[in-house]
Amino acid sequence: QVQLVESGGGLVQPGGSLRLSCAASGSIFSIYAMGWYRQAPGNQRELVATIISTGSGNFADSVKGRFTVSRDNAKNTVYLQMNSLKPEDTAVYYCNIAPGYGQKWTWGQGTQVTVSS
Repeated sequence: QVQLVESGGGLVQPGGSLRLSCAASGSIFSIYAMGWYRQAPGNQRELVATIISTGSGNFADSVKGRFTVSRDNAKNTVYLQMNSLKPEDTAVYYCNIAPGYGQKWTWGQGTQVTVSS
């Protein structure tokens, strides 16, 4: 079973930046399209970004132009660079297989992002 470990979250002021990382165990990581998801208190988990195996990404409208996604298949890691952060970006962020690309792995613990002055 693949294990996912997210890191890089924290408290940041509006307009600030954070870079999240998601490390996956297992050698099959590189063939999967991965997604970054987030869940704010009282809300359902939502997809914010996807990245296919070749590195091409797609983004939710709410983060388009502010977030970028990348991956290092040699390190089994995907990254989410978040710029111009807004209070509404506050959530626990998770990574997992992108929708439509296979059965999801067990969710990791996520990493908390709090955007507040």
